Amino acid sequence: MKIGVLGAGQLARMIALAGYPLGLDFIFLDPSEDACAGKLGDQLLGDYDHPRLLASLAEQADVVTYEFENVPADVAEYLAARTQVHPSPKALAVAQDRLIEKNFFNEIGIPTPTYAPVDSFQGLQTAMQSIGYPAILKSRTQGYDGKGQSLLKSVADLAAAWKLLDGVPAIVEGFVPFSREVSIIGVRSESGELVFYPLSENQHRGGILRVSRCLSSDPMQAQAEDYARRLITELDYVGVLALELFEVDGKLIANELAPRVHNSGHWTIEGAETSQFENHLRAILNLPLGATDPVGCAAMVNFIGGLPKSEDILSIANAHLHLYAKEPRKGRKVAHATIRTDSPEQMESSLAQLISLADQVDDS
Repeated sequence: MKIGVLGAGQLARMIALAGYPLGLDFIFLDPSEDACAGKLGDQLLGDYDHPRLLASLAEQADVVTYEFENVPADVAEYLAARTQVHPSPKALAVAQDRLIEKNFFNEIGIPTPTYAPVDSFQGLQTAMQSIGYPAILKSRTQGYDGKGQSLLKSVADLAAAWKLLDGVPAIVEGFVPFSREVSIIGVRSESGELVFYPLSENQHRGGILRVSRCLSSDPMQAQAEDYARRLITELDYVGVLALELFEVDGKLIANELAPRVHNSGHWTIEGAETSQFENHLRAILNLPLGATDPVGCAAMVNFIGGLPKSEDILSIANAHLHLYAKEPRKGRKVAHATIRTDSPEQMESSLAQLISLADQVDDS
């Protein structure tokens, strides 16, 4: 069985690593000559919309998936007419445009921040009269790890923020005074089997995820599952889906969804009975899904821009290192490490050491 993947970055790499024990082969389509998943299967080198490469991918792959949501939706539609594609092109189209996404949330009863579409500087000025300050101006598409976003604290910030977007279609959202950020990861197979992982509590800086902790028996679990179930049901979704949420006064507000395996679920590699990567493959192949129960205490730390010595990371008790085979670069995720232990006290101690190492090399 050969799995096609649009994209060959670290998420594709971890999908492939989870697939080899299942006897799966992989073929990736990616324009980067040094894509870090490229050595784990065949790579079609070129743009995602290259007609010949797409035809080859459709011919060789038994099922196609993707590692990020900025793949053109018409590419997924082209492939879906020729082979199986999971998640569906509809899910991709919803997730890659923030305005469509927010409208979809509201249509199915999932609360969001106040928001308004913005297509001109005058439109931004008008929208701010109802949205108010502070707010966040975001590009509608191509947003990832905080890119294409500007914080608006007062009217003095409008002109510079609009210039930064360079005239692309945008959305402005009211700032949410959240007490914490969490995410829920759900998995649905083609036959309709549906499971959820425990909530992850997330810490971001500069729009990039730094730390995720597995939260077993969190009081917001049921509400988060309800929202994710609505999305999965309405989209007739197959595969892993992540929903990022803000907690405000004991209630959850949706930030955005990711139609793919998710950074906040990396702790599942060591910290759950079945990782999100293996379950994604099980789902798109319509195999029975694996248990999502946590195995003790688990957390994950990203390394951004730089990387400590491997021996320094591995000297921390209960640490597990995952290198991405990517050259360090400002603002780039180059690796992550997890802590997995049966002791909450040991987890906190080891996690603090891991965060300290990450902060020393973080150049973003």
